[in-house]
Amino acid sequence: MPRSARAAGRTDSQYGERHSRSRAYRLLAAAGLCLALVVPAVSDAAPADDHKRGEQAYRSGDVVAAMAALRRAADQGYAPSQVLLAEILDRAEFDEEAIGWYRKAAEQGDAAGEYGVGTMYLAGEGVKKDAGQAWFWFSRAADRKYGPAIIALAHAYIRAARGDEPVAPDAARAAQILRTAAEIEYLPAVEALARAFREGGFGLERDAAQAGRFTAKAESLRKKLGGDKGAKKK
Repeated sequence: MPRSARAAGRTDSQYGERHSRSRAYRLLAAAGLCLALVVPAVSDAAPADDHKRGEQAYRSGDVVAAMAALRRAADQGYAPSQVLLAEILDRAEFDEEAIGWYRKAAEQGDAAGEYGVGTMYLAGEGVKKDAGQAWFWFSRAADRKYGPAIIALAHAYIRAARGDEPVAPDAARAAQILRTAAEIEYLPAVEALARAFREGGFGLERDAAQAGRFTAKAESLRKKLGGDKGAKKK
C-alpha cells in the first residue's frame, strides 16, 4: 500500500523519484489489467502452474505478465493467486478491485485473504474505514495461525490497553494473542507480557517468575534483532 505522503523528512528530489516510480508502477499495473481483460482466461496449465509463472514474473519486475498469469489462476478460484493479484492491484491503487480479490480468497478460508481484507478496512482503501471490521478479519486470520494477523492483533491489543485504540480488549483473548505473538518472537508482545506479569494487566496475575522469564526473553530478542522491535525475520 503506497504511503508516500507519510514519509517525514524526505527531500523534494526523493519524493519526486518515489512519486515517479509509483506512477510508473500504476501504469504497468493498468497495462496488465487491460491485457487481462482482452486475453481469454483459457490455459492448459493448472492454476498452480499459472500462479508459479505469475509469481516469477512479478519477482522479476514484469507486472504485465504477472497479472495475466495470476488472473487466469484467480479466475479459476486459486486463492494464492487471488491474494497476490490483490496485492498488486492494492499497491497500484486499484483498491476496489483489490479488496474484491481479497474477499474471494477470504471466502475460501484463506488466511492471507482474510488478513488482506482486514488491512483494507484498517486503511479505508476500497471500503469505508472500519476498525471493527479490520479487527474481525485479523482475528479470523490469526485463528489460522497467520503470523502477520497475529502481530497486527497483538499490536492493537497493546495500543488498546494504553487507551490508544477505541476497541476495549477482551483480557483472555488479549493474553492468548500476546502469548502467540511472543512465540513467533514479536518483541512488543514479549515486553507487554513481561510488564503484565510484573505489574498486572491483560487479566494476568502478577507472577515474578513469569515476569523474569519474559524480561529475559525480551533482552535476548533485542540482542538477536539488533535492537529492532519487530517480528522474527524468516
